[in-house]
Amino acid sequence: MNSLQESFILHNGIKIPCVGFGTYLSAAGGETERAVAEALKVGYRHIDTAAFYKNESDVGNAVKKSGIAREEIFVTTKCWNADRGYENAKAACEKSLLTLGLSYIDLYLIHWPANEKQFGERAEEINAETWRAFEELCAEGKIRAAGVSNFLPHHLEMLKKTAKFMPAVDQIEARPGFWQEETLDYCRAHSILVEAWSPLGRGASLALPAIGTLAEKYGKSPAQIILRRMLQRGILPLPKSVTPARIAENADLFDFTLSDADCAAIDALRAPAGKNPDEIDF
Repeated sequence: MNSLQESFILHNGIKIPCVGFGTYLSAAGGETERAVAEALKVGYRHIDTAAFYKNESDVGNAVKKSGIAREEIFVTTKCWNADRGYENAKAACEKSLLTLGLSYIDLYLIHWPANEKQFGERAEEINAETWRAFEELCAEGKIRAAGVSNFLPHHLEMLKKTAKFMPAVDQIEARPGFWQEETLDYCRAHSILVEAWSPLGRGASLALPAIGTLAEKYGKSPAQIILRRMLQRGILPLPKSVTPARIAENADLFDFTLSDADCAAIDALRAPAGKNPDEIDF
């Protein structure tokens, strides 16, 4: 990857810009719109939101006001947990389209898998029915690509039993010390692109001493070191900020390459595990 506009290619042939701009915990009512507008000005062409974030309208407004052709901007949103199931998921997509003010969504994700803790034996059926709705939304042209978020290999294996096609993307929590290697390996073997939410560990990863040492070595920020490592691993990072200087900094990843030894040092780091999708109860 040599620029912010370069793309990964999903298994359905759709191009997805290699770095996304995250909007989780960005407030609606102006903050998100200003941040997305700044990101688009810097050169981002991939914006990630979700119904749960309550800021889809801000994202849509920024896209429409940007003056950039719609087809040049890749917009992702997500189907929330309360909207799982065939009918609910289709209705949720329609609501997101209206809230965004867009005629189509580039990538639509199931936000979290239904799990046995909450739904027992029904979990597999709920995920399958939600995915069936996603397949129809693709066929109807309302979404260009369908994917999942926070699915582990066993969730994907269950989905495969009835799916007409596998997810194009799995957006997971990934960061130094918590790469979820098993999921990375599974996705790589099944041509599923991995996206990383909270790639900087909500700031905690920036304080890792090894990351600071590499930042000094390369003359880059800790955030740039982490995001560059993700790109070199074939992971699409979704950094989030509302600060213009950091928005620009997180996009400046293409004038250096980490050595194999330094990549290995980052991969060897250990940090506390994140959320377990099989244990969530929301």
